[in-house]
Amino acid sequence: MNLQILNKIRDTWWVFTEELKRIFRDPGVTVIFVVATLAYPFLYKAIYWREQITDIPVAVVDMSRTPESREFLHRWNAAPDIRLAYTCASMAEAEKLLRDQKVHGIIYFPHDYADQLADPLGQAHISLYCDMSSFLYMKGIYLSCNQVMLESMRNIQVDRYEKMGMGKEFAWTLVQDAPYSETALFTPTGGYGSFLIPAVLVLILHQTLFFGICMLGGTAREENKQLFRLPGHRRGYSVLRIILGRSAAYFVLYYALAAVLLVGLPRLFDIPHIGNPCDILKLMVPYLLATIFFSMSVSVFIRNRESGMVLLISSSLIFLFIAGISWPKEMIPAAWRYLSYIIPYTSGAHAFIHINSMGASLWTTRAEYYTLWILTGAYFFTACALLFITGWWTEHKAKKAA
Repeated sequence: MNLQILNKIRDTWWVFTEELKRIFRDPGVTVIFVVATLAYPFLYKAIYWREQITDIPVAVVDMSRTPESREFLHRWNAAPDIRLAYTCASMAEAEKLLRDQKVHGIIYFPHDYADQLADPLGQAHISLYCDMSSFLYMKGIYLSCNQVMLESMRNIQVDRYEKMGMGKEFAWTLVQDAPYSETALFTPTGGYGSFLIPAVLVLILHQTLFFGICMLGGTAREENKQLFRLPGHRRGYSVLRIILGRSAAYFVLYYALAAVLLVGLPRLFDIPHIGNPCDILKLMVPYLLATIFFSMSVSVFIRNRESGMVLLISSSLIFLFIAGISWPKEMIPAAWRYLSYIIPYTSGAHAFIHINSMGASLWTTRAEYYTLWILTGAYFFTACALLFITGWWTEHKAKKAA
C-alpha cells in the first residue's frame, strides 16, 4: 500500500479514537449521548403507558328530564371512556365543576329534546363541551358520545319509518343500507402513545446527536482547540480526515444506540412493529450520517458549550411539528413544509413510521431514503467547506498577528 495512503488512514484512525476519548471523557456529552438517548424513551412511554384515558368524569345538565334523554345517558355511561360523575341543575353549576377540574366535559340536553324526537320533521340537539387542556380528554369524550349518538340516530330513524307505516325489517334496511365497521389502521389500541412514540424515538436520536456534537464544538472553542487540525503529535492540516474520523466515531456509537431504540424498544414496549428490522437498520445509515454532518455544520457556529442547549430547546418542538407527524402536513404552510425537508428528521421519521408501523419496505419508502442520501452528501460538503473556511481564517489571523 502506498505510504501516503497508509498515513492518511492512520491519521483518520487517530481522529476516530481521539473523538471517542473526547466523548467519554466529557461527563456532560456522555450523559447526552448515552444516558439521555436510552432514558428518554422510557420517560415518554411512562407518560403514555395507558394509551387511553378511561373513566373521564363528565357533568350532565338534563333540562329535558325525559326517558329519551335518560336512555341516551344510560348508553353513554356504559362506554369505558367516560363516567357520569355529576348531575347539575344548571349550566353555571356544571361550568364551575369544569373550572375546578372536577369534570372534563359537560353534556347538555335542552327542554325540547324529547319533543323534537317525537316530531317526524323535528331535529333534536345535544350540546357537548370538552376540556381542551388535554387532547386525550377531548378524544375520549367526543368519540364515545359520537358513537352513542350515531346508534341513537339509527334507532330514531327506524321509529319514524315505522310510524310512517313501514315494516321494521324494511326500515332497518333503509337505515343500514351502507353498513360499516371501524378499524384503527396501524394502531390497534387507537392510543396516542402508539401513534407518537415511534416519531419521538427518531427525534431523540436526532436531537441528542445534534446537541452532543454542538457541545463538543463549543467546548473545543472555549478551550481554544483547533478542530480543523489533526490532534496529538500529528499537526498536519486535513479537513477531510478530521471530518471522516469524527463522523465515524459518532456513527459507530449511534448506530448501536439506534438498533436498541428503533428495533428493540418497540418490541419491549409493545408498540406496533410490523416492519423488517433489516430495512430499519439500512435506513439508519443515511439518517445518522445526514444528522451527523448537519450537526457538524451547525457546530462550526457554536462558540460556547451552553449554546447547544438553547438550540436543543428551541428546535425540538419545531422539528416535530413541521415534520407533519403531530400535525397534518397539509395544514402546515407551504414555506415551513418545504423548509422541513432540509432537516434530516423529517424524512427519517416518515420513513421509519412507514417501515416500522405500516409494514412498508425500504423500496416503498425510497423517496425519503433517497432524500436522506442527498442530505448526507449536501451536509458532508457543507461541513467540509465550513471547517476549511474556519481553519483558513484562523491561520490567516494568526499570521497577521505575528
